Amino acid sequence: MDVLREFHYRLPGRAGGFRPGSHPGTSFGVGQAFALHARLFDHPDPRRVDLRASLRSVPREWLVRLNLQRVAVPVHLLIDVSASMHFGSRRTKLASAAEFAAALGYSAFRAGDRVGMLAFDDAPRDDLYLPARYGRATGDAMAAALLRCEPPQREPGSGIDGLARTFGRIAGEAGLVFVVSDFHWPLDGLPAALDLLVNACVVPMVVWDDAEVEPPASGALLRVHDAETGAPRTLWLRERTRASWRERVAQRRATLVRAFGQRGIRPFWMNGGFDADRLTQYFEEIAA
Repeated sequence: MDVLREFHYRLPGRAGGFRPGSHPGTSFGVGQAFALHARLFDHPDPRRVDLRASLRSVPREWLVRLNLQRVAVPVHLLIDVSASMHFGSRRTKLASAAEFAAALGYSAFRAGDRVGMLAFDDAPRDDLYLPARYGRATGDAMAAALLRCEPPQREPGSGIDGLARTFGRIAGEAGLVFVVSDFHWPLDGLPAALDLLVNACVVPMVVWDDAEVEPPASGALLRVHDAETGAPRTLWLRERTRASWRERVAQRRATLVRAFGQRGIRPFWMNGGFDADRLTQYFEEIAA
């Protein structure tokens, strides 16, 4: 957390808005991307007069060049803070998410974007809400809030309910939305929840721990606890059990890829910590 790892993000298309920033926009203004010619009468700025285009125009009239300006976009971090996110073999998944939050705040500051945070478990967590703002310390504030977060004490509900209600708070807004979770809850309502953010670029950050995706290499008995309810269970780790473990992990991964793929979304896998270079490559691929 001492060294902020910047990553570079790009949207797959042009963004709306008028606040100057670093993303290709759809509004006219100061920029280098030529859009079209217009009459000087309609856009009275003699500095943009194009003499050659004016001489070729029929009928003859003064024409000015209109360029598309680069704009800033709002960035939202939606993060799951349910009990399962407090699990981790070397460090908790929530600690990895906090590391990403710090990097996101710094990267958004460098890009000139506002960034805010909304958290949820089986319901929105208003105590962790941070409105979107522009500032160098925004990422540090988000990371500190997540590191102070305690597991919920009430009986666990469905994470998809908390996700859908949190999505509803920014429904219809444009910009960039990161959804950070292990997605260890039923996914039946996920497509309907994603439809609330149809105008935004959604990036699911799937945070899994190595101890979840790979069974222990040695030992016959394994004492485990349900990450959400805390219920204990003892597993006899036969070779068939280990094979079934790996098969179920692969099935869950395929289910997530399919659920997001139905909405044209590609998840980013965060196993064992946050890798800024891999996330930069992810955006280069989806924006290509």
